[in-house]
Order: sequence, then structure tokens, then C-alpha cells
Amino acid sequence: MAAALAVTVLTAWGGTMAYAGWSGYRASSDRASLLMREAKVADAEERRAAYGQDLDRVADDLQRRQEFIEDMVASLPSDLKSDTQVSDSSSETARMVDKVSAAIPEAAALARMEARQIAFVERLTRFADYRAERAEQALRTLGLDPRGVLRDAERAAMGGPLETLATDRDGRIDPRFERLGLSLARMSALESSLDRVPQYQPANAALSSAFGYRRDPFNGRGAMHSGLDFKGPIGTEIAAAAKGRVSFVGTKGGYGKTIEITHGNGVMTRYAHLSSFDVTVGDNVDVGSRIGGMGSTGRSTGSHLHFEVRVHGQAVNPRTFLDEAPDVLKEVRRIPSAG
Repeated sequence: MAAALAVTVLTAWGGTMAYAGWSGYRASSDRASLLMREAKVADAEERRAAYGQDLDRVADDLQRRQEFIEDMVASLPSDLKSDTQVSDSSSETARMVDKVSAAIPEAAALARMEARQIAFVERLTRFADYRAERAEQALRTLGLDPRGVLRDAERAAMGGPLETLATDRDGRIDPRFERLGLSLARMSALESSLDRVPQYQPANAALSSAFGYRRDPFNGRGAMHSGLDFKGPIGTEIAAAAKGRVSFVGTKGGYGKTIEITHGNGVMTRYAHLSSFDVTVGDNVDVGSRIGGMGSTGRSTGSHLHFEVRVHGQAVNPRTFLDEAPDVLKEVRRIPSAG
């Protein structure tokens, strides 16, 4: 068991902890309740008594915790690393180790293991919360609501057999371990949403018309232009501005041949006046992947791309995303060490 605790490098975030986290994550009040439960975790004297009553039971519970940690370790981001022993309750766990070691010398090794487990879990929880806060701030900087991301994640389709996570033989889970699952699920949802923020110029072409009021090219009257126009030859590659799911492919009135991609959190991008389609409804696309060719279909005076970003149905200036998102996202993805 002691050797197993030395496993500290974490690999890719997986579905088990995400499912466990979101199945219990409902609102910030739940997290506050969990924090209150943490305060009631057994203190040093209670843990010493537990060791004295049934050492085999304590060893069995610690083995269950260790299995919990190892299952989690196999499914986390590679940049989450444990190379320090820092804990919010380090003084409390130190007292626990001292009390147990003095009263029951043969249990000292188990007490030290428990202290390391708690330190590991609490440090990862703080780091996951820190990363989630950075992702939230990035979304707000770009004018998006991180609460929408969390609502989308909570409503996402889920399924599979129920696998109860427990850290003791009674089927209970230590609230510190449960909170880690919730914090990691929240971090995962928020960081994954960053890939779905419009951030990539959809055409390698010159900007020919900006967002806002302009003189309509057909009737000469003032009109609102709800996107950006990029001028180029027919067939010029059109790329997805962000990761998302294709929700419309076809002809849409004055837009002509159009593709729409939904990105979550109420964000949709529209690519209009196309000459060809390279995707179909339901396709999942990555940022920068080809989706079609530039054209002059619909209400158009020449070959160009009309590009829109809509948030909850309202057209917003795409330049905010194309100009600011790359720098904002680059900074938030520059994640420091967990230590």
C-alpha cells in the first residue's frame, strides 16, 4: 500500500470521475454543504480511537481509499502532478499521526499513509478549484457566462451501470474525496468549454465588411450587418471557428448556402454564401477543420464569406472573439504546477 501511494503522475481525464462528480453536483449550495460536512470529519482523537478499536478495519478502509485514488490517478490530466505534501489540514493530520503513533506504535505506518492520502486529495482539490476559477474568468472576459457551461454539463446525456464510490467498508465516501470528484468534474466541464469558444478566423481572406451599421449594397439604405465579411475566390476553404457540432446545412434565405455550428453555452456560429459543403448535420468538428467552400449564393454581390457569432440567438461582434480569444485562451491554458 505504501508503495502504491508513490504513484503521482496523472494521465487523461476520464468519464468515471466526471460521471461521479456531476451525478452529485447540482448547485453551489451543494458545494457549501459539502464544505460543512468536511468540518465534521473525525478529528485526531477520534481517529486514534478508531485505530485502537479495530486496526484491521482501518487498514481495510485505507486500502479502499487507496484504490479510489489509484482509479482516479489513471483518469486525470497529465499536468496535474503531485510532488509536494501540502494540505489545508496538515497540522490536524500531523496531530493524528502523533496521537496514533504514541498510543499504538504498530499503527504508525498506517497513520502516516492516511495523512499522505488526505494531503494528496486536498491539494488536488485546491488545484482543481484554482483551474476552474481561471477558466471561469476567461469565459467572463470573452462575454460568456460560465454558469451556462455548468448547466449544459449537468443536462448532458449520461448513462451506464451505477458504480458506487466508497472509501470505507460501510459504503460511505469521505466528504474530502467526494469534494475532489466534484471539483474535478467542474474543472473538466469549464476547461473543455474553452475549445468551443470561437477563436479561429474561418477564412484566410481579407476582411471586406465589419460588424455593425453600414450602407446596404443593394438598396443603399442604412442596415445592420450582423457579422463579418471575408472576400476571396470561389472555393476558398472555410474552417470551423471552434470545436462544435454541425446543427444546420442547407439554404437559408438571403444567406444562401449556409452552415451553422453549435458550441454550447448558447453560442452558435454561422457561415453563409457558401459554394459547397464538406460536413453534414450531426458532424462533430474541431477548431480549424474544413467545413465548406466560399461562394456567392443568396443575397450576395460577389464571392465572400459572411460569418456570424450568436449568443443565445443574439448576434455579437465576431471580432471580440477572433481578436481576443487566442490570447485569453493561451494564457488560461498556461497552467502552473500543482505544487
